[in-house]
Amino acid sequence: MEPPKSQNVVLMTGATSGFGSFTLQDLVASPSTRIIVGARGKNRTVPEGVDVLPLDLASLTSVRDFAGAVIRQLGDKRIDILVLNAGLHGTAADQRSADGYGLTFAVNHLAHYLLARLLLPHIAEHGRMVITSSNMHDPPIKAIGPKTLELQEWAHPTKGGSGDGIRSYSASKLCNLMTALYLARQDTVVTRQIDVIAFNPGLTGGAAGREASALQKAILGIVMRTIFPLIGLFRPEFVMNAPEHSGRMLADVALGTLSLPNGRIYVSLVKGKPTFPDPSALACDREAQDRLWRESADMVGLEESLA
Repeated sequence: MEPPKSQNVVLMTGATSGFGSFTLQDLVASPSTRIIVGARGKNRTVPEGVDVLPLDLASLTSVRDFAGAVIRQLGDKRIDILVLNAGLHGTAADQRSADGYGLTFAVNHLAHYLLARLLLPHIAEHGRMVITSSNMHDPPIKAIGPKTLELQEWAHPTKGGSGDGIRSYSASKLCNLMTALYLARQDTVVTRQIDVIAFNPGLTGGAAGREASALQKAILGIVMRTIFPLIGLFRPEFVMNAPEHSGRMLADVALGTLSLPNGRIYVSLVKGKPTFPDPSALACDREAQDRLWRESADMVGLEESLA
């Protein structure tokens, strides 16, 4: 009799709605896979066999509680694949997290930064961490894209500033990409041969999150239906992708079915096909990456060092 195959442990945020729900379906279909997802609220519908643990990304306390629950539940097992996918599409300056930070910056960046920090010691050697970013880290409409790191403005946004509305989304996606780039070059990650990947699903036509106002949802819908299809004629990376397809591609990246060229950590869907472009100059600035890491550590109450 052959010994039973060990299960791959997959941990995911953003698995119960949007394109992430299609990712979850594909992950469940992968053999010998144990899946844990973090989700806010009760009665989340997930495929049979998936464990759901409470997680409110707008609260750093909830993030810490979730990470602790995962570690206790796994015991001596390790996480093979960590998928940090949840996110908001942008919120108004006056919408704040439980800790007083701008809501989009807190949910999209700080919460996932903290999860990555807390769970990195529990990722298996040769494991994989996938962080969902976006081509909106360097948007075609330059007025809404970050020019520099305005971290205090993003953490404590003011009306009309770079941490307000859709600008907060672009800023947070830049932070996601920079976090992945920073992690990928750290000694402990390199030594343990952990793959860190930033994934851009492309525009998926998803609606704004529940935190968005009616006006924000209306504006996003108009932009998705009118402006971006026109931009897509000249910038193909802004052509809409079906959520089902983006979800399937994220699963392929997470499972390693889709591999990246050597030296690349950013995969971006362009007309549904994976490409491996250079991130923006700001995203690749190592001094800026170091500053983001350092100030994010301070905001979440951790030491800067990974040791």
